[in-house]
Amino acid sequence: MDKNRIQWNENVSQQIIQNLEKRRMEGSYAATAAQALEEVLSMIPHGATVYRCGSSTTTSMGLWNRIADIPNVKVIDPYRHGISHQESMAARHKGLGADIMIASCNAITLDGRLVNLDGLGNRVAAMMFGPAKVILVVGMNKVATDLDCAIARVKHFAAPINALRTGVETPCAASGLCTDCRSPERVCNLWSIIEGHRTRGRIHVKLVGEDLGY
Repeated sequence: MDKNRIQWNENVSQQIIQNLEKRRMEGSYAATAAQALEEVLSMIPHGATVYRCGSSTTTSMGLWNRIADIPNVKVIDPYRHGISHQESMAARHKGLGADIMIASCNAITLDGRLVNLDGLGNRVAAMMFGPAKVILVVGMNKVATDLDCAIARVKHFAAPINALRTGVETPCAASGLCTDCRSPERVCNLWSIIEGHRTRGRIHVKLVGEDLGY
């Protein structure tokens, strides 16, 4: 990454962090995914229960492999290999009572709003209510100038790519473009726009100066 992009990431991240604070949320910045990984790990206390929500960002960082190695930390993981649909759904319900939920965002605006779109809803539900602490790892590629741009980014970029990632048979997975379909496998059913939080600091956004996730 060239020095101008590095400087842009640092400058813009500080503005977003200030706006998150105005919304009673926390924010911090890491220049690299490797730095972000260590800083997120340091936020997990001894004996915590951690809820894993769907996120290509955290998976690509190797975060879950590292968390699994922390003594006395229990991971609630709906994506464990070989578990049944019923077991996966049970884990999603259980995750709402976790100490910490870790995921990413589909988009974040310059003024600090968090924009997400879910297929099932367990991720956005946990962001809004349930786990005592929410940690969201967000690459600077997901920054949008305003709410309209954030929604467009999610609908026309993040959602079709996530449809490809999850292997569903939707029109957007075939064409790469949203057709506002009514497919039973549609991955974009439930919007969430988080304007702030009554519990100060419950949500912590770890901005990362790299392109991460979709």
